[in-house]
Parts: sequence; C-alpha cells; structure tokens
Amino acid sequence: MVNKTAEGQLSKIFNELADALESGEYGSKTVVCVTTLGSEHGPEEVVRGAEIFKQQNKNTDVLLIGEKVETELPYALETTSEKTAHEQMEKLLKSGEAHAAVTMHYNFPIGVSTVGRVITPSTGKEMLIATTTGSSGMHRVEAMVKNAIYGISAAKSLGIEKPKLGILNVDGAKQVEKALNNLKDNGYEINFAQSGRSDGGVIMRGNDVLTGTPDIMVTDTLTGNILMKMFSAFTTGGSYESLGYGYGPGVGENQDQVINIVSRASGAPVIAGAMKFAAESREGNLIEICQDELKKAEKAGLSELLTSLKKDTSSSEEEEVTPPPKKPVTEEISGIDIMELEDACKVLWKKEIYAESGMGCAGPVVMVAKEDFEDAKKIVTDEGYLA
Repeated sequence: MVNKTAEGQLSKIFNELADALESGEYGSKTVVCVTTLGSEHGPEEVVRGAEIFKQQNKNTDVLLIGEKVETELPYALETTSEKTAHEQMEKLLKSGEAHAAVTMHYNFPIGVSTVGRVITPSTGKEMLIATTTGSSGMHRVEAMVKNAIYGISAAKSLGIEKPKLGILNVDGAKQVEKALNNLKDNGYEINFAQSGRSDGGVIMRGNDVLTGTPDIMVTDTLTGNILMKMFSAFTTGGSYESLGYGYGPGVGENQDQVINIVSRASGAPVIAGAMKFAAESREGNLIEICQDELKKAEKAGLSELLTSLKKDTSSSEEEEVTPPPKKPVTEEISGIDIMELEDACKVLWKKEIYAESGMGCAGPVVMVAKEDFEDAKKIVTDEGYLA
C-alpha cells in the first residue's frame, strides 16, 4: 500500500504532468521509475542511487517501485515481488506516467540488447559498448552487425551526430567489418574509428578499450558484459560496482520503451548513472532514432545481408515448425546454450507447448506458462538441451 505522505507526493507529480499537458510544456520534466528489488546490496542502496540522481538532476522526477525504505522519494507501488514490480513499471511506461525506467534482471526478447556506457580509465573519455546484455540475433556475426546499428542509435540519442565506431578484435570481427562496409557502400552512414596502435584499422585492440578510441565499441554481448563488469568494479575488487551507467537501455526493432538495466551488484553511483542515461536516452528520442536507423540500414540491404550471414554460419536448413496458440509465459528455463535456444522452443512447439526465447542478465532462457513448466523442463532435458 502507498502511505499518505508518498501518495501526496505521487499525486503532486501526476498533477504537474497534467498541468504540463494543458500548458503545452509536456516533456519539460522527465519521470524515471526505478525498481528497488533484487540488489545484492539491498533496496536501501538502490534508493540512495535514486536520491543521488534526483539531487543532481533537478528537472526530473523519480518514482520508486519495490520494498519500502525511508526516503522522501515517492513510491508508485510498494511490493516485495519482482514480477509485480516489473508489471507496474511496464504499466507506468505504457500510460506515460513514467518516461524511462531502471531495473535489474529484466528479460528482453531475442533481437533486443542493451548498449552500455562506460568511463575509460586511461583518458576519462566516455565510450558506448554495443552490446552488454540480451541478444540481437541467434548468430554471432549477424548479432554484432545489429549491435553496431544499436550503438549508433544510442550515440545519436546522446547528441553524438557522427559517432566513431570500432569493432573489438574478437571472433567474427573481420566478417563484421566486411558486412558493415557492405552497408556503408550501399548508402548507410558509418564513421569508422582507427585503432590507436601504429597499424591502425577499424579492428580495436585491448589498448583501444582502455583509451576509449571509438565512441562505440562493437562486440558480442557476452564479451560486452564482461567489459562492463571490469569497468564498473575494477576499483572495488568486484563485489560492488561503483563506476559508470550500468548495462544501458534495451535497443531493438520492437523495443518501444526506454528500459535501462543494472546489475544486482550495482552500487548507488551506478544506479544514479543508469537513471541519468535512461533520462538522456528518452529525451534524446532513442526509440525513434533506432527505428530510423534500422530503416536506413534496411534500405542499404540489411535483411539480405543478414540472411547471407546466417546461411554462412548454418550447416543445415532450419525446419519449419508452427507454434501452438500463444499464451502468457511467466516461467523461465535457464541453462540452455544460446545457439540451441530456438531449437529448444521448436521441440516444445512440436509437443504442443507454447514457448518463447528470451535473454536476461543471467543468460538465455526459454519461457513457458506456469502450468507447462514441469513438462517443458523434462522435455528439453530428455532432448539433451539441459544437462
């Protein structure tokens, strides 16, 4: 339940929003909601981060969702359920009562991944890492090509009109470079960075990671996730993330809200940074920019390019399976390799169990309805997808 003091503060915020709509000044104050549950440091640490953000960003409002702690910030809902907190967060975003959100352990669908933002230790320069959680695609090179577009979108939402893009020297980097050059030759604008090492080139070395050579560092999500951990916690020994902006907003074709992800190990400074990043992404029209960038890339032949990349990395033609009728999926089956995620879903479809693939901070998941969970888990285990 919302107490009377918080209820009055909450009412004040909503009244201010209504007045802004009437006056034509809607958007002058950005409202960021944050869920406080799930942190390894407790809800007090998350709330402290929200208080820091509010203190540093006067032209914003904050709504909390989660377990009640002592604070002057208003609660949209007091709850101890992460599921209920996420439902309330999504409700606030959909209604427009909140413009952006910060949360943890949130599953995006395949095709959506988060663009992180770090402060590089060598120069203090900010750099985007594309991407850090989620999965842009089922095939490595395909996903990294999309990561580049998502990174460009995030950079432009932050006011970087012509961001410099580099590709981290990981498996598939050369194929990604070739694919991005193909898009560039067909009219999609990409401004490549040059490595700070003597031989240059768009392929970035470890030194470039530390110096922040590009504005956007393109890599696979798992490598990006490790980089985020290193950047955010290298001064503390690892258990407390003290620097940066969190994993960043989910970006993708069907993502229509700004939802920023933080780690369960994120401390108050990172929570505050993530809320700042969320507000700036919303104010910078990240969602609209991403759709525009995807349209431009599509015009340059993105779909055909991705199809050819998947053919190159697939050893056999995929079997067509029609899914059973769709229904709400709330239970997660984790531990399945990402390269087998779609196949696991198809195995369940054949057994008339509706399933969806997803990706959260902890890795890939198959999502099924509560009543199907036990049967579904047994099926994927029997078929060899789970140990």
